[in-house]
Parts: sequence; C-alpha cells; structure tokens
Amino acid sequence: MEQRLQTLTTDLLEVARKAGAEAADAVAMEGRSISIDVRDGRLEQAERAEGTELGLRVLIGRRQACVSSSDSAPATLAEMAARAVAMAREAPEDPGVGLAAPDQLASDRDVTQLDLADPAPEPDPAGLESDARTAEAAALAHAGISRVDSASAVYGSQRVHLATSGGFSGGYARTSSALFVVAITGEGTGMERDYYGESRIYRADLPTPEEVGRIAAERTLARSGARRPPTGAFPVLFDERVAASLVGHLLAAINGSAIVRGASWLRDAMGEQVLPATLSLTEDPLRPRVSASRLFDAEGLATARRDLVRDGVLQGWVLDLATGRKLGLDSTANAARGASAPPSPSVSNVALTQGTASRDELIAQMGRGLLVTSMIGSTVNPNTGDYSRGASGFWVENGEIAFPVNECTIAGNLREMLRSLVPANDARLHLSRVVPSLLVEGLTIAGE
Repeated sequence: MEQRLQTLTTDLLEVARKAGAEAADAVAMEGRSISIDVRDGRLEQAERAEGTELGLRVLIGRRQACVSSSDSAPATLAEMAARAVAMAREAPEDPGVGLAAPDQLASDRDVTQLDLADPAPEPDPAGLESDARTAEAAALAHAGISRVDSASAVYGSQRVHLATSGGFSGGYARTSSALFVVAITGEGTGMERDYYGESRIYRADLPTPEEVGRIAAERTLARSGARRPPTGAFPVLFDERVAASLVGHLLAAINGSAIVRGASWLRDAMGEQVLPATLSLTEDPLRPRVSASRLFDAEGLATARRDLVRDGVLQGWVLDLATGRKLGLDSTANAARGASAPPSPSVSNVALTQGTASRDELIAQMGRGLLVTSMIGSTVNPNTGDYSRGASGFWVENGEIAFPVNECTIAGNLREMLRSLVPANDARLHLSRVVPSLLVEGLTIAGE
C-alpha cells in the first residue's frame, strides 16, 4: 500500500510537469474505518468506510491552485494536472507561495521511530460490537442510570505519502482505536448526561469496556439534580478534560494565519508575558505513540521540540512557509494539509507545565466558586480576547463540592485569564495536549 501511494504522488508530479507547472507537490491518502454503535443491548449502527484521496498543488510563479480526487486512474491524474495549471494561471499572486528549498527538507524520514501504527490485526466488527455492548451494560448496571444514549467502538487506519518537485518524498501510517459511552440519568427537564471515553493509537492501550462504562455512569450520576449557580465574580477551576480549550485559544492566537491577518489578540505580544512566569508551553512533535506526532510537516520540513512559551514569555509564532515569508521569518515546520487545500500552520503535541497540587487541593484553595467539567458554545473576540462560554459542572462551597450546576455562562478576557493560571498535577500524559486542571481567578459567572 505504501509503495502504491508513493507511485501515485510521483505520477501526479510528472503529469503536473507535463501540463506546465513550474513546481508542484502531491499528497496521497488511503484509509479505512469501522464504527459500531449499540443501544439497549442491540446493534444500532455499523459503518465501514474505505477510500483513497489524492491532492495536487501546482505553482506557476507566485500563483498556486489545488485540486483533489478520489479516482487514481491515469486519465484522471492528467485531468487533475491540466485543471490545476489552468486555475493557477488565473489565480492572484501570493507573496508567500513557494516550495521548501532542498536544504530545508527533512533528511530523517523513518517514521517507524514514532510508533504511530498498531501492528495488531484490524479488529473484527464482532469484537468492536462486544466491547460497545459490555461498556453499555457496565453503565446501565449503576442504579439511577435511566439509559445509555450511545456506546461506540471505533477503529481507523490511514496511510499518507507526500512528494514535492523539490525533492521530498516521505509518508507514514497511523492507527486509532476508541471507545465511548454517553449515559443519562433522570427524565424530562430533570435529565442530565455525561460521558467517558478514550482514543489511543494501540487498541491494547484502551481502558477496559467495564471501566469506560463505570466512569461514564459515575460522572452522569454526579450530575443528578443540577441547578444554576449564583451570579457574580468567582474563581473558576477548569477540569482537566476541558482545560486544554484554554491552551487552544492561545494556540489559535499565535497561529501564523491569524498573525498575518492581524486578527489576533496576541499579535503584538512577541517577547511579552502571556502566562505566569512559572509556566511554559512546549511543542514536541516527536513523542512516540501520540496521535499528533510527526517527523516532518506537510511541506517536508523536519520537526523539532521547541518552547512556544518559556517561563511565561511568548517565544514565537506557529508558522508554515507561506506565513513565515509574509512575516519575514523562517517556517517553524508546522505546516499541515489535506488533499484539497494548500498547507496552513497547525501545532502538533503541546504540554503545559504541571503544578504540584492535586485537583482536590485546588478545589480547597478556591473556597467558593465553580468547577467546570463541560462547556458548550464559544464566543471569543479574536482581536480583544474577550471570552464567553456556556458551562456546567459543580459549585464549590468552603473548599468542597456542594452541588452540580448547569445552564450558566462564564466570561472574562483571555489575556488576564491566562496570566493568572494555577495548574494542578493531573494532566494525562498520553494525550497530544497535555494540560492539567487550571484554576482562574475572578471570572464572571451568570447563573441564577
């Protein structure tokens, strides 16, 4: 399969050259997935998907165009090249357009060192259905669980190969396995739900179906009787399972695309303090057996570990070649792409410095406030960092969880929020975003 994808990208580059492209890159992707859903102990839905997707980008001067197809027939490849070249000739000039120079390309292309593909055989649908049934039954075994909204087991595998007319050729394989349960307690307007699930590269690394069902049920039962919290300014503790969203807003603000457009509340913050001095945010694309790891980016540049924020101070942007050129900077090897669009900047694995206190110790420290375990919607002003989100979780009184809450809104400004973060020590190390629970002081809560 890998050889086939490599051949397809080579063929795409050749037909692009013959069609008149001055430079080109090509990506070929082949994947398959199985998804099993059960409900009430019976099979609810079973899906299997397989497919190939091809992408071609051609460059003529500072003009570019992208085309994609799921058909790998030679005639289709030739038509793709002809259309892409015709489109590129009519496209506006872009000063950032261009492939990587040969001396920029990654020399180490042995992605096996990242251990991104489970060597175990693809699971059969019956095995996935059994896992989903077992997880559902484990959740329903808890008194108070009225039903399970969904119990799902999923497996996927993908191979990708990238080639450029500048001399790069490399690819990788990835697998993923996941198991999720969404449980419900109560009825009508008193109904509450919560979930638990994991996704791993190796299926053997997943928690057992019994554990998935148990945790989903326990989380759901803890939400029984939820009501609105008080309105006012209070400390808010973002639970580990939602805390990464705060880091996500920071990453979006330092993305090269946002900086080039001037649409970022951190556009002038290079070299300034954006986190507490005790915290750093590190990107490490070379972590083995982590879903977002990559040895090279979507333009063939070698990736490397680096600090995005060091000791609270912003160190740099997240750049691909195009955004780097527009800002007069080098690419940070953060290009990502699909088949139908040119590369754009994207982070891989990130980790925020962990604290020394447990989540429970931070709950005791906050005294009175809100523990957020789930959020819906998002309103973030990209220019000012003003932040507002719907939330649910638990109200804390005298340093202890008092009752579950729902239907509230939390609001603040991301600049102030991020500079006041207090981290716990509970981050899950297997995730691509390793972020612990985070305590933020003085947010506005709209409840009762």
